[in-house]
Amino acid sequence: MTVDLQIDRLNGLANDDPPLPFPHTSQIDGPLRELRCHYGRAHYRVLYRRSGNLFVLLHMIRKTSKAVPRAEIEIAKERWQDFKDRMEARPRKRPRAAGGDAP
Repeated sequence: MTVDLQIDRLNGLANDDPPLPFPHTSQIDGPLRELRCHYGRAHYRVLYRRSGNLFVLLHMIRKTSKAVPRAEIEIAKERWQDFKDRMEARPRKRPRAAGGDAP
C-alpha cells in the first residue's frame, strides 16, 4: 500500500478501534508501532504512536532488513518524548503589548 493510502487507513480508525492488523501494522516496542507501506518499488516503515484520537508519525525509514534497527527505534522514542514534553508544557505567557507605560 502506498504511504498516503496507509495513513488514510489510520485516520479512518475510531478512538476505540484496535490498531490495523498485520500486514498493515505491527507492534515494535510497547505502544510504538510500524506502518508498512511503499512508494514505487521501495518499501518503507513509518514508526508511530497513538495519542488519544491523534496518530503521531515519529520516524520513517526505508526497509532494508527484516527487523527495525534499534537506532531507528531510539530516534522514534526520542521524538515521542519531545512530543509529550511539548504537549505537557505550560503555555507561554503572551508578551505584554507596549502601551503608555512602556519605557
